[in-house]
Amino acid sequence: MDEVYDTSATFADLGLSDPVLRGIREMGFEHPTHIQAVMVPPALDGSDILGQSKTGTGKTVAFGIPIIERVKTDSPFASLCLVPTRELAIQVTHELRNIGRFTDLHVVPIYGGQRMKVQNEKLKRGPHIIVGTPGRVMDMHRRGRLPYEHIQLAVLDEVDRMLDIGFRDDIRQILSTLQQDHQTIFVSATISREIETLARHYLNNPVKIDVSEGKSLTVSQVHQRHFTVQPWDKNRLLLHLLKNEEPALTLVFCRTKQTVDALTGYLKRKGISAHAMHGDMYQNKRNRVMSRMRKGELSVVVASDLAARGLDVDDISHVINYDLPEDPEVYVHRIGRTARVGKDGIAWSFVTPEQGALLTAIEKLTNVEILASEYSDFKPGEPPAAVLNQQKEEARRQDEIRTTHSRVRTSLPTTDTSDSSKFPGGQVPVALPRKRMGGRIRTKRS
Repeated sequence: MDEVYDTSATFADLGLSDPVLRGIREMGFEHPTHIQAVMVPPALDGSDILGQSKTGTGKTVAFGIPIIERVKTDSPFASLCLVPTRELAIQVTHELRNIGRFTDLHVVPIYGGQRMKVQNEKLKRGPHIIVGTPGRVMDMHRRGRLPYEHIQLAVLDEVDRMLDIGFRDDIRQILSTLQQDHQTIFVSATISREIETLARHYLNNPVKIDVSEGKSLTVSQVHQRHFTVQPWDKNRLLLHLLKNEEPALTLVFCRTKQTVDALTGYLKRKGISAHAMHGDMYQNKRNRVMSRMRKGELSVVVASDLAARGLDVDDISHVINYDLPEDPEVYVHRIGRTARVGKDGIAWSFVTPEQGALLTAIEKLTNVEILASEYSDFKPGEPPAAVLNQQKEEARRQDEIRTTHSRVRTSLPTTDTSDSSKFPGGQVPVALPRKRMGGRIRTKRS
């Protein structure tokens, strides 16, 4: 608890108004997390903030409280919160509405995938707080539906993720358009050099907050393990884990949408109630999956990485990396979906034999050793025919290479042609090499 919460303080100590304190109590919070305790006071004073904290430590509430406290009910379009994904826009909106449930502030999410007409009608009412993805925010601004000149507080959530998925130009364009005096808050789980540069350009003497300095990027409540497995055994190992461990709510991450659909179908055929979630699904269907997750109605959700930053569900007990991500930072955000705000969680990763270096890179980034686990009653399957054929072809090719090298060695002269005066300890060349690169570039030595 002490790693996540500042148990020496209460939200009342932060000087919050009664309506906000009531909202926080209704959410079930008594003590602020460390990022909340450190970030809320300067944010309430109007300072620009560059905040870093581990995934799952309450950053949304940390910037949500200042938004609700500082925005006035007579100020439409007073705050803009940019997020990388649709799911996160919905989730942040949900959190802000909970914090401000005893105020008259109106929060609206805007994102791609929802009908323009619906969002236009919501913006016509002059909401106080907008939560949106950069592309849709810019689109609404161009259409004259979302004026920037009234914005008093701009928040960028998960800045590193927005840069990763190509929103850097959109972010710069939006922030450059905010010419009036305003407060800006950046929050992220990791702070890269590019984020530092962005902050120096668009933040005014920011207060830099890092409550994860000198520690791992993952909270200790996440119990991390890895399983060494051949690619063709992943499905069977996942099924074995789900049936033997019986987790409450499991989030399974895959690299591609095709793998998500194929794995979801496999699990359903094996009697597991699994549900897919990826970018090619209609937004309404994705919203239904999210809603059922929050209500505790689902047991297994198979997702692509779009969900790594958009799912903030308290009761996810297990995260399984069916496919290990190529980017170690993505691993941090994946496993951050469990062990939220002080709860325990389990993160399992499937590692194929050739992915040892990738696992090591993840361990170096997170500063955590991910120990190996295995099930003695799990029996690996035979390699598929295609794999066996590939292995035979590779063995044949290696044999050919060895045979060729052997012929070259036996064709070399057997007489002693060494000349220590010209080639100390070496062999005097007796002919041109069998193959030459044939380059024609001229140099001073030509």
